[in-house]
Amino acid sequence: MKVKVVMTISHMVGVTVLFLLSYGVFLVSCERWIIYHPYKYPEGNWSPSSSLVSKEDVRFIAGDGVGLHGWYFSSKGSNATLLWFHGNAGNITHRLDNIEMLKPLNLDVFIFDYRGYGKSEGEPNEEGIYLDSQAAYDWLVKVKKIMPEKIILFGRSLGGICAIEVASKNPAAGIILESVFPSAGKMARKMFPVLPLSWAIKSRFDAIGKVPNLKLPKLFLHGTQDEIVPYRLGRELFSAAAEPKIFYDIEGAGHNDTFLVGGTGYFNAIAQFVKNIISFQINKNSDDPLADLS
Repeated sequence: MKVKVVMTISHMVGVTVLFLLSYGVFLVSCERWIIYHPYKYPEGNWSPSSSLVSKEDVRFIAGDGVGLHGWYFSSKGSNATLLWFHGNAGNITHRLDNIEMLKPLNLDVFIFDYRGYGKSEGEPNEEGIYLDSQAAYDWLVKVKKIMPEKIILFGRSLGGICAIEVASKNPAAGIILESVFPSAGKMARKMFPVLPLSWAIKSRFDAIGKVPNLKLPKLFLHGTQDEIVPYRLGRELFSAAAEPKIFYDIEGAGHNDTFLVGGTGYFNAIAQFVKNIISFQINKNSDDPLADLS
């Protein structure tokens, strides 16, 4: 009887392991579809009936020849430009409400779609979206003639990884990282804790390996109730980052409602960060551009 029970348990363990291995292989084969959720044109609101209709339609080319699309919003009297790297889902049209709420900050905003999103060509992958992000930065500097010391990189979620990649290779006034995760491996362990997928997936998204080398001012924002990228992972990335840096808790916010839940305090944190770093670039009157924000 004991032998039979042992054999039955052994069989169940074997079946479970086989199932988990098969499921793991399946997940790895679906990596692109798990990471990227692009909405391609005509999905989205491409003709907004608001004051944002004065946007400039932008076409530019990535380093490997892929055609990209973005929108440039100018603000009268602006002294800084926000280069916006959006998250892994939707397209630029899904950020219009957020951009509208940024208007009181008096910033120019350039937001673009990665390959495979919106009106941009191609299909997304890690190397490709890095090329797209660099091309967006180059367009601002080379075509729009924006000085790097007036460019603020803003990355949300997956877009934060792209912003960090650009910051690691180019000068900028500062970087804002909202709801950003440390690496693909850490996200894989969070999403699939039973399966050791971090070694098998191709994507690295190694933000935590790059932030210790970034010397520009950094503002981290994270919802305390983030259901996608846990708050603790945002804190882990912040801890690894070099100074100068500051962390702002968005109390009660999840992953996709940060600017709504955060409200006035959220926008004030961004406005004060921008004011400080632009003033620092102009006057150079302090060793720490974030000294009075701590």
